[in-house]
Amino acid sequence: MNTIDQDTLRNVVQNVIQQLGNPPAAPANAPTNSPASNPAGSAAAAAPSADECCKAPGIGGKHGVFAHVCQASAAAQEAFLKLKELGVEGRKRVIEIVKETCVANAEPWGKFELNETKIGRLDHKIEKLQIVGHVPGVEWLAPNAMSGDNGITLEEYAPFGVIGAILPVTHSVPTLTGNVISMVAAGNAIVFNPHPGGAKSAVMATRAYNQAIERELGIDNLICTIEEPTIETFEKICKNEHIALMAITGGPAVVDAAMKSGKRSVCAGPGNPVVVVDDSANLDKAAINIIAGAAFDNNLLCIGEKSVFVVDSVFEPFMQAMERAGATRLDAAQIDKLTTVAFDISTGAGGCAQAALNRDLIGVDAAILAGHAGINSAGKTDLVFGETDADHPFVQKEQMMPMLPIVRVPDFKTAVALAKDAEHGYRHSAVIHSTNVDHMTHMAKEMDTTIFVKNGSSVAGLGLGGEGYLSYSIATTTGEGITTPKTFARIRRCVMVENLRII
Repeated sequence: MNTIDQDTLRNVVQNVIQQLGNPPAAPANAPTNSPASNPAGSAAAAAPSADECCKAPGIGGKHGVFAHVCQASAAAQEAFLKLKELGVEGRKRVIEIVKETCVANAEPWGKFELNETKIGRLDHKIEKLQIVGHVPGVEWLAPNAMSGDNGITLEEYAPFGVIGAILPVTHSVPTLTGNVISMVAAGNAIVFNPHPGGAKSAVMATRAYNQAIERELGIDNLICTIEEPTIETFEKICKNEHIALMAITGGPAVVDAAMKSGKRSVCAGPGNPVVVVDDSANLDKAAINIIAGAAFDNNLLCIGEKSVFVVDSVFEPFMQAMERAGATRLDAAQIDKLTTVAFDISTGAGGCAQAALNRDLIGVDAAILAGHAGINSAGKTDLVFGETDADHPFVQKEQMMPMLPIVRVPDFKTAVALAKDAEHGYRHSAVIHSTNVDHMTHMAKEMDTTIFVKNGSSVAGLGLGGEGYLSYSIATTTGEGITTPKTFARIRRCVMVENLRII
């Protein structure tokens, strides 16, 4: 394994946490070394050294909740070996237990996560947990057989062992649960390092899953979580001998750090999904679909619509369709007022303007954004929107707020060119509303995104309103795409020469 540069990794991960912003303040009675009070991994919250960790007695944890990475990974390795003994049927039953437990607890867990993170919408937090049944399991791992004059060959999907996974604060329990289903289906155990702002939610779900699995199958610690995640625990997961594969859901810096760890990494990186509406679109349907995607969980989804490019000939009718569909329109002055709160605009090198996102507004309700814009009677609106130019921070930044900038463009090809620029080459997600097949084809080729939705909401790209399956990790950076159990499996080949063919 390559040796990781500790100073570089520490600097990169520190930058990650600064980019993500501090989680909500801890309650008054929270311990001072809790992840909420030390989001950047201060000395008070730092994990013990490797020597201290290894001196701790026993495995040091129960039902998957650990203070130390070395103990969590050792326990996960032991659980992995026990899972192997249960075979595919054992994996299948684990997945059933996880899905049943998640759905049964969707409402209290959704409330708990919202109270911890203070971002998003309760109804959508609950919904994300209720739909885990759409995540595929062992049925995706059918073997591949080849037969010919020289004999037979069988290829099967085998586990890596123990996977180290990083969770985002935006979807702590849903991402954990989706990863568990896919990874256990492939036969793996997991050690999670959650974002500090969602660590308590991850602990809650991990403990419940392990209790249910142990009660029925006699295996504990198949799913492990670091109770107080820090920079140091992330570093230790990257280096731990039991960790065979890394799975990352996060921004560019944490993805970069994982890819420099010397381990193979499956990385779900950033996105800034764009939408194009041409002059052949069904405008009312487009507006309804766009609002549904952009407003879901207050636009925390990585696939959620973040900006819309509309050809001039239908621009005003489209804006009216958005209002009819229930979104609140902001005028230029109101957008300017909101922008001064949502971004810190400064002058960078060469005199170029730079915009730093106000993390306190991530995932807040649309009515709060409307208030900052000077509208105090927005009521229960799910989304605010308004016209901007293509260079506006709301277009160029993955802002994760229920505010949708609409850009007027002279023609379709200009719309696609500007949308491609705003997507920043992440090759994550894009949407088109059109009945022109040539336009659909042109944009699909130009954008080259992992997910491309035609005439639907962005969430249709994950099988929610469209055909297909669900996954909470979309590995755009490393190219695996929408993750499935196959993503977390090795292909092994067995060859029998000249025999067993019966034809």
